[in-house]
Amino acid sequence: MSTKRQALGRGLAALIPAAAAREERVAAEPTATTPTAALPAREGLRTVGIEEIHPAPQQPRKAFDDQRLEELAASIRAQGVIQPLIVRVAERGGYEIIAGERRWRAAQRAGLHAVPVVIRDATADATFELAMVENLQREDLNPIEEAEGFDRLIREFGYTQESLAARVGKDRTTVTNSLRLLKLPPGVRSLVIAGRLSMGHARALLGLESMGPSAAEDMERLGRLAVSRELSVRQVEQIVRQERERASGAAPAPAAPAKTASARDLETRLSRSLGARVRVVESAPGRGRLDIHYATLDQLDGILARLLP
Repeated sequence: MSTKRQALGRGLAALIPAAAAREERVAAEPTATTPTAALPAREGLRTVGIEEIHPAPQQPRKAFDDQRLEELAASIRAQGVIQPLIVRVAERGGYEIIAGERRWRAAQRAGLHAVPVVIRDATADATFELAMVENLQREDLNPIEEAEGFDRLIREFGYTQESLAARVGKDRTTVTNSLRLLKLPPGVRSLVIAGRLSMGHARALLGLESMGPSAAEDMERLGRLAVSRELSVRQVEQIVRQERERASGAAPAPAAPAKTASARDLETRLSRSLGARVRVVESAPGRGRLDIHYATLDQLDGILARLLP
């Protein structure tokens, strides 16, 4: 695997080279107005006007909780931007965010005019890879965004589930279960993104996959029911099991027909004669089998002595 990918596994520290020693000083002065011309154009740590920074079109994170953004903005008003954003020089001018869009949005709300950034020389494709790994390591993505990010890293960057799991510090089964969420219909995905359904609920709903053409509709219906009734994951799993059993059309096993009087009489006589329990199983008129039960080898010898004199 390439040197670039090996660096990704170290998270944010890998994106900030020798500038780490200066990070605390810049973070403590987040509103400084250092002239951009006085610093290197392509690499390093600097302070940039907030209007020069733009979100990346390929940003894996799409949903931002408004209340949490406001809480972060309040913190930034009081303490400034503690951790620099990671950006690259954009072809359209200005800087494109690799990691830190939430901080950038909160800084705007806080009324800041400039923020500390680390500038990285990265291609557009590498930007997505860096942003995705960074978000996954920070656990900043909702389950659907995480699944979409895993899928894209596998398709476009050549990861396997095993190598991707190692890169982001997760179990392979976690990656596999996450990718399964992409089989959910749009309505259920929206409920997960909004935080109204947990990943556990979503995985339970995937049990309806085998329902055929109606699977997507059934998932959305049950998903809405789970939200409206505030069902637990276990309750959803139980409903899924019931619906699958009903859809399979499995009828309860027919009750065994009552034994005829002659069969019952034969069981009694044979049991007495052989000194062991005998069962007569009738499969059809005039057809069946005898089951002779023994508990010890001595009992078996006694039965054989009677049957084979």
